[in-house]
Amino acid sequence: MSQMPQQAALSKCPSCEEPLESGDRFCGACGYDLSVVPARPADEPTIAMNGTVPPQAAVPPAWPPPPAGAVPPRPATPPPGPPSPGPYTAPGAHPAVPGPHAASGGHATGVGASGDGASHRAAPGVHAPAPSGSAADGPPHPAAPHAHTAHASNATPGTGSPGAPAHPAAADPHPPAPSAHTAPAGDAGSADRSAPSPGAPAQAGAAPTGARGAPVQGQPAASAAPPAGVRLDRRAPAEGAGGGDDYPLQAPDPRVAAEPAAVCVACRAGRVDDDGYCENCGHAQPRERDHMEQECGPVAAVSDRGLRHHRNEDAFAVGTTALPDGSPVSVAVVCDGVSSATRPDEASLAASRAANASLLDALPRGTHPQQAMHEAILAASEAVNALAGEQPAEADEHAPQQNAPACTIVGAVVTAGLLVVGWVGDSRAYWIPVDRSPAVRLTEDDSWAAQMVAAGLMGEAEAYADHRAHAITGWLGADAYELEPHTAAFKPDRPGVVVVCTDGLWNYAESADEMAEAVPADAAARPLHAARVLVGHALDGGGHDNVTVALVPFPAVPQGAGSA
Repeated sequence: MSQMPQQAALSKCPSCEEPLESGDRFCGACGYDLSVVPARPADEPTIAMNGTVPPQAAVPPAWPPPPAGAVPPRPATPPPGPPSPGPYTAPGAHPAVPGPHAASGGHATGVGASGDGASHRAAPGVHAPAPSGSAADGPPHPAAPHAHTAHASNATPGTGSPGAPAHPAAADPHPPAPSAHTAPAGDAGSADRSAPSPGAPAQAGAAPTGARGAPVQGQPAASAAPPAGVRLDRRAPAEGAGGGDDYPLQAPDPRVAAEPAAVCVACRAGRVDDDGYCENCGHAQPRERDHMEQECGPVAAVSDRGLRHHRNEDAFAVGTTALPDGSPVSVAVVCDGVSSATRPDEASLAASRAANASLLDALPRGTHPQQAMHEAILAASEAVNALAGEQPAEADEHAPQQNAPACTIVGAVVTAGLLVVGWVGDSRAYWIPVDRSPAVRLTEDDSWAAQMVAAGLMGEAEAYADHRAHAITGWLGADAYELEPHTAAFKPDRPGVVVVCTDGLWNYAESADEMAEAVPADAAARPLHAARVLVGHALDGGGHDNVTVALVPFPAVPQGAGSA
């Protein structure tokens, strides 16, 4: 008959914590029904910080229920306790008579068959089959195989071996249900319905078992431990019970590190946002164009934002090529964006690239350097004019009176015996010979101060001291009055270096002699070093404007020569 599940003994009432006595079903103080106390929840596996699961207590696999007419197998390991005095025979049951195979250890037949050749015993209400023959009648016939018949060769290593004598089985702590019946050995049909014959394929959904109900050797274990680096937050449901809410979690890979956030260069503590400003102190972070350096063969250039401006509106381009006769030629272009115009940084960059590309394309085709310089300035002007048409419509609505993008330009082309310069605006070019005498300024500014001096209305010192001195009268842009590219050609009689720069440098070395004093003596051999020195000279003087300078040695040397 069925029995009610026994509740765990409680020492006190779960409701009022009144002490209880053994056998109480209700609390004497509050009347709490002790039979409804929920069972203690099963322990969940402990999850380590590194994602691995520490060793847990062994949990027996949840096998599917045995088919009708079969008896569940005994546990793999007998529980600890006093040894059983012997097989138990239920009242009215015939004692099982071991056959010859049981004595020899070849096969162990019965409900409690074990891999070590242990003798079997009958459960209450189960009639054990009698031997089908005797020694006098001839060799006995083996009984029909049952669901838990195992070969001695499949026994667990260390518990027995083929041919070893049978040992008595331990007492079964979980006797099978009384209603289960074992088919007689002679009833082959019932044996086929209860379990498959040896060598037949296993039933779908049934776990392959060997001796003592353990997994068959060579088959994967049903409750294999999860691999390292994967954890299960909940224990998986029983096999065959459907899916569950468990899910594997992959441990983080220590080899994959998150990209470190940019740190402010000013306060060294704040994080830099997407706009380039520190979230802590608000300092603008250096941009790509804040400081640029380039060396191309014997030509070098350096550009710096300076100490007062929030961005660098200067740009440069340098390159080398060869004339049709194979002689080398060097090119340098420097542009200065007009701060009062819109997008001056884009204008200077577009003009420098367009002029440099035009020169490097025209010179190898045999175009005269002075003509090539004129065409390069026109190409730069078209590139800047194109920016005016690309202005977004919302910019015109918010600032309809803003000027179109504009910039100044100065360039130099140096061959083996010719020096050509071209310019528009107040960017300059200087000739500095190796012996420093005489140094010459090669360009004339398109500015208010230069016009005053040329007209004889003011002296040079007085004109450049006026606050209108740097107001330019010529520039590249869609709103320029009239584009008049200036070009000039020279044939120096000694080696030297050409300094191509913006007003951010020549404001601190205005005359040719002052510029010659600032240029290092080894500028022709180390142009990049000399350009850095000149930028440092302007920054030391105050750095009120963007500073850009390019150095081109004369005469031109083959590509690959220059500073080491």
